Amino acid sequence: MPPLSLLNVINHLIRAAVCVTVGAACVLALAVPAPAAQSLPLDQAIAALPQAAESHTGYDPTKFPHWNAGADPGDGCDTRGEVLVAEAVSAPTVEPGCRLVGGTWWSYYDAGEITSAAALDVTHTVALAEAWESGASQWTAERRESYANDLGDPRTLNAVSAASHRSKGDQDPAHWLPSNTRATCRYITEWTAVKLRWRLTADRDERQSLAQLAESCPNTTVTFTPAP
Repeated sequence: MPPLSLLNVINHLIRAAVCVTVGAACVLALAVPAPAAQSLPLDQAIAALPQAAESHTGYDPTKFPHWNAGADPGDGCDTRGEVLVAEAVSAPTVEPGCRLVGGTWWSYYDAGEITSAAALDVTHTVALAEAWESGASQWTAERRESYANDLGDPRTLNAVSAASHRSKGDQDPAHWLPSNTRATCRYITEWTAVKLRWRLTADRDERQSLAQLAESCPNTTVTFTPAP
């Protein structure tokens, strides 16, 4: 048996440990603190995006498994359905199979009220192809799935009109902005927050465009929590 003094040291080190049962054994795993939220002025947040060239080589949307069972596997809705329910301005009736009846939504990309879930797309603010080109090509499959189904930050996924989603495609803010010009500051703030949350890079044109757009968004702060 180790000396008492050594036991005290061990107990101190694992005070916050979690006991996980594996077979008949109890394994002590050190608890990992949740990442802390960070806040930066918008111009500084954009400057904090690592600059790197992008490459589309090897991209395939199937490398980002979606949609999965979502935050509540027992609610009958996948991630897409949970976003639609969460973002409804007036709640739809959720029928078996996550069939949504009634409800209204606001598509902030084009300032339109939507009264049918079928007319909505759930868009990744930073599209899957853009994420791939910005660093996700180096991720594990599990991390790409976590990104594609990220419900930990409501800015990663948005319910918008199908037309605006398809207009946007995989483009970054250097090549596409919402037709609702009043939404520009919100959009580039959300874009920047998602990239910082997932430690994604930005190419030169993207960073320059974001910096120029940010000049029209005074007193705007980007708050984000790094993804686990």
